[in-house]
Amino acid sequence: MNENEIIKGCLKNDRACQKVLFEYYYDKMFGVCLRYSKSSDEAKDIVLEGFLKVFTRIKTFNHSGSFEGWIKRIIVNTALDNLRKSKQNYLIVSTVYADDKMMDIAAEVDDDELALHIDKEEILKAVQQLTPAYRTVFNLYVIEEYTHKEIAELLEISEGTSKSNLSKAKFNLRKNLTHLIKVNNG
Repeated sequence: MNENEIIKGCLKNDRACQKVLFEYYYDKMFGVCLRYSKSSDEAKDIVLEGFLKVFTRIKTFNHSGSFEGWIKRIIVNTALDNLRKSKQNYLIVSTVYADDKMMDIAAEVDDDELALHIDKEEILKAVQQLTPAYRTVFNLYVIEEYTHKEIAELLEISEGTSKSNLSKAKFNLRKNLTHLIKVNNG
């Protein structure tokens, strides 16, 4: 069954086609949800809710872009909706700054060294440890490739807040990953 046949089947609420679509994209979309959530269980809930939206909105897919991209946009928006619903103050910027010593340590480690010593799971855990505000902006900007203007509109914050949150997210990631390298290397 090809993608067009699956889409046509889903338009007719064919459960077999829905199952094929779900199974084909689940792992990729679960990975997207993990980046926006604080746990695997929360990510599972988000991906399931997202696929329900995919199935109810499939008639709006107009074939102008990739089908996977269309699904991913729905999943990301579902993750953002989840953040809003959780009533966490995910848009409030933390006023806690790292001390100068941590800044110096983080500045000493370059990206190549981080890449050599940290695996994907550790990076994902470090992203999940970011505050919701930092994690959301980081994911939208770095992974989803939104502009700061788009992020500001989507999250109803200023572009400056988006830029600040991204900068602080990168700093906190670098600090956490640097700490992991030091712990792993003894």
